[in-house]
Amino acid sequence: MASSQDNTLQAICYKRGSLRLLDQRKLPLETAYLDIRDSTDGWHAIKDMVVRGAPAIAIAAALSLAVEVSNLDPFDGSISDAVSYLIMKLDYLVSSRPTAVNLSDAATKLKEVISKASDTASEAKNIFQAFIDAAEIMLEDDVASNKAIGSYGADFLYRHADDGSKKFSVLTHCNTGSLATAGFGTALGVIRALHTQGVLKRAYCTETRPFNQGSRLTAFELVHDNIPATLIADSAAAALMKDGRVSAVVVGADRVAANGDTANKIGTYSLALIAKHHNVPFFVAAPLTSIDLSLSSGQEIVIEERSPKELLHTRGGLGEQVAASGIAVWNPAFDVTPANLISGIITEKGVITKVDTEEFDIKDFVQKTAG
Repeated sequence: MASSQDNTLQAICYKRGSLRLLDQRKLPLETAYLDIRDSTDGWHAIKDMVVRGAPAIAIAAALSLAVEVSNLDPFDGSISDAVSYLIMKLDYLVSSRPTAVNLSDAATKLKEVISKASDTASEAKNIFQAFIDAAEIMLEDDVASNKAIGSYGADFLYRHADDGSKKFSVLTHCNTGSLATAGFGTALGVIRALHTQGVLKRAYCTETRPFNQGSRLTAFELVHDNIPATLIADSAAAALMKDGRVSAVVVGADRVAANGDTANKIGTYSLALIAKHHNVPFFVAAPLTSIDLSLSSGQEIVIEERSPKELLHTRGGLGEQVAASGIAVWNPAFDVTPANLISGIITEKGVITKVDTEEFDIKDFVQKTAG
């Protein structure tokens, strides 16, 4: 089974027993794939940003372990040993990037599959096979989910536009496309769908300092797909919106709390504040797996801090030093955008909007669309 993604870029190349990840640290100057042989390779690929984007790291983690067990020498343990082995490896993989809820959500679902399989398995290899099957289904489901997000988002924007021309210019942040998912993308999927429908005037992408996922990755995807697009400095967003050149802001999410507070790449909160000031609708596009109903608000979201080197050196820490030696660095990878700044949350089951003028009822939406 291989992932199918039309002609969009492919960050995850998988067939049973083999996983290759596009090394996104080297884009756009070099296209190189790394062979991922086991969960240790998967952990380092996620931690070191070879693969990034909440949906993609969940899929990459699951598939790295699937490849590992596909290629295991004959397993000498019991069914119980096989279950313990997989659970230990999943817990290890989750530790690679703690903020993205998709990763822990995938691990929880896979643990349920393992537990269920252990009730009927006659030998350890049945447990491993059930895990491999479940990981492969996650890969296929992610692509379908992203296309649904794109469709719902584009349709919603079109129906609610107050611009008679029905042509949209959308600003996005970080990278939420084929490179951040199993294929197509979330926020960038909405932009792709608008473009396909002939109603996208222009996409604007921010650099997304300090790792430059916007200039290196989103710009790369937009050019690859021949979508009319313009790159801006993170600090130019306010001027762009003041000029009336943005119809909507659409971003992704690494974790959405039960009240709609959303953790996303650092700089998202700034964009939401600017959009509010200029009366530009601000949308989050994310699969339901990014929603964490166990967290009542964004205050409970753990924010990952990354290496000071990403700020001290060019190319997100990979290039030459540009900052003064000895300077202290604060480098949070994410910030939290309060729900009151968010116009709607675009999911694969539809768009979650405010019940009244104040609050989302995400739990009700999830319950009504379950199944």
